[in-house]
Amino acid sequence: MTSAATTVGSSVYLKIKSDIITGALTPGKKLKLDALKVQYSASVSTLRETLNRLASDGFVDAPEQRGFLVRTMSNEDLIELSNLRVLLQCAALKASLAFGDENWEGNLVSAHHKLAMTGKKIMAGEVVSLERQLHYDWEFHFALVRACNSRHMIAVFQNIYEKYIGYQLVLRNYRWAKALEEQHLMFGAALARDAEAATEHLKSHLRKSLSFSLAAN
Repeated sequence: MTSAATTVGSSVYLKIKSDIITGALTPGKKLKLDALKVQYSASVSTLRETLNRLASDGFVDAPEQRGFLVRTMSNEDLIELSNLRVLLQCAALKASLAFGDENWEGNLVSAHHKLAMTGKKIMAGEVVSLERQLHYDWEFHFALVRACNSRHMIAVFQNIYEKYIGYQLVLRNYRWAKALEEQHLMFGAALARDAEAATEHLKSHLRKSLSFSLAAN
């Protein structure tokens, strides 16, 4: 495959994945190649390759003889994703606290500041898109674990995070006030290199977020 074709394929992959995560392509929707060809200005061969890749990554279902469908959602799936986040993110956080240097600390301070400022704006009545809100949430959680010294762990964490956050984007809910308090506790413990406290605050945050999402579903 040429580099140009690779670039086009990657761009289409990211666009379709983003539309799945944000709910623009609704759960269970059949992904018809003719419609996608027009919507994403891509060839059928590029779309087939992209949908197969998305199926491999768990964003698309490909039942036999039924083409491609946007992955369905369920409470059971949300609970499983949350449990996986607890296991993986806590392990990555512990490693990150052990390996993180001054650059890691600087990135974490910046990510926490942007998240906190966004939350304060929202609580003051300013309108901020949910997609932007959750972008800053991702930046903060990624900043916590980015020094874990394992690209494979980061890749799996991002995959699980994107699926999990898709539920919040579809449900259109986020609990800013309480979440900011919990994230501030995580932030302080991480800067203090207190792995036990940081992971306990993270577990509590994720479990409370799960309960909130299940109640809103």
